[in-house]
This record gives sequence, structure tokens and C-alpha cells, in this order.
Amino acid sequence: MHILILEDEIPAYQKLISSLNEHYSSPYTHDWARSIKDGQDLLHKNTYDFILSDIQLLDGASFDLFDKSDPNCPIIFCSAHDEYLFQAFNTNGIAYILKPFSQSDFSKAIKKYEALFQQGDYNPLNTNTLSELKSALQDEHANYKKRFVVKKPKGIQLLNVTDISMISASGDFCLATDMYGKRHPISQSLGSIYEQLNPNKFFKINRSEIIHIDFIENIESHFKNRLLITIRGAEEKVMTSSSTTAEFRKWLEQ
Repeated sequence: MHILILEDEIPAYQKLISSLNEHYSSPYTHDWARSIKDGQDLLHKNTYDFILSDIQLLDGASFDLFDKSDPNCPIIFCSAHDEYLFQAFNTNGIAYILKPFSQSDFSKAIKKYEALFQQGDYNPLNTNTLSELKSALQDEHANYKKRFVVKKPKGIQLLNVTDISMISASGDFCLATDMYGKRHPISQSLGSIYEQLNPNKFFKINRSEIIHIDFIENIESHFKNRLLITIRGAEEKVMTSSSTTAEFRKWLEQ
């Protein structure tokens, strides 16, 4: 088993290796590339059983790599981008793992690859498919905020939107909580922030809090038609307002 991993972030690469080690009991080999250039070199020199690929690499989108080098193997995309990017496309990407993923998510994707590959039941990438994927990615980039600039005592840091579990109003600014429970100040109003976020991912559950759907761990009923929500990284549960509960339920099922 020889695998190509296309991932620009070192912690994400390490997580993929950990997931592979847990899934496979027998030995496997792998190559790792963080850029289109390095990935292209590896694809020209080697053949792979399958590819684990992020969408955004150091020097561009992995779609550009697959456009230049035609990989004759299935691709499993591992990314924080919305699943809608792939729902309409018939590609080698026989599975799509949405970050942050669990071991169960990872294993399901690998098992799907194994079943389809043994049957030969997958279709190669083609120019039309790649063009549509690129167009969808450009539309997503154009519409929604990807990161916030956060001012810290030691300087300026970048906070990726995909790492935010919730955002709370705090006076004249807001606090964004990440998956590790760390809080980051954002010098904008809650309303202004909400307008910049992908509505498929973020919901304003009350007048002072926005939550990210990928970090919801549990939802329970509460009094007066409200819901108590457990968010990964948050110290306390948050609550929908009576006026938002119905819309929130619809949002969860979309």
C-alpha cells in the first residue's frame, strides 16, 4: 500500500498519519507534499494506491495539481471546505472528510475507497470536472470570510474561521473561541461579523452568540422553547432564544 498525502499544515499531516496508523494493522508507505510543485514531482515519479488531499496547499489549490498531473488513482479530499463543493461532481474523490474529523469519519472514507477500488467502480478526473470544482472554490472564496486578524500583546495573529467554535459579543468588541477553548478578541460588532460568515456553517442563536455547526457536541431541550447547546471548546453551554429556536432547528436539517 503506497499513499500520497497532500497537506500543507504539519499538525494536519501528523493527524492523518495517526489516523492511518490506527486504521491499518499492516505496514504501508507514503509520500508527503505541501505544495503543488512537490506534489507534481512525486506524481511524475511514483504511482499510488490512493491520495489523501487537502484543497488548499502552500502555492495554490490541489485542483491545479490534478489538472497538470493526471493521477490514475482515487482521491480522498480532507478539508475544512463545505461538502457542497463536491456533492454535484462525479470524481475520483470517492470520499470527502470534513475537518475536524474523527477516527470514525476517517475509517469510513478508507473503507469506501477499498470497496469501490476492488470493484473498479470509480471514475477518473476530467477537465470539465476540475473546471467546475475550481469555479465553486472561487465562489466560496469570494463570498465568505476566511480568517480574522487578531491583535495580541505580542503582535498580530491570524485566526482561521474554520477553527472558530463560537463568537460572543463583549461590549464594543467580540470574543472568538477556538476548538481548544482559547479566546481571541475581534474588533467588530457581532452583526458585522455574522454578515461575513458562511450561513451554512454559522448561526446566530441569540442576540449575543454565534455558533459553528462543526463544533456542536450536544443539543438538549430547555424551558420556554429554548435549546441548550454544548460547544467544543466552550466552558459553558449556550442557549437559543425563544425566537430563534424554530429557525435553528430548520438550519440543522438543511
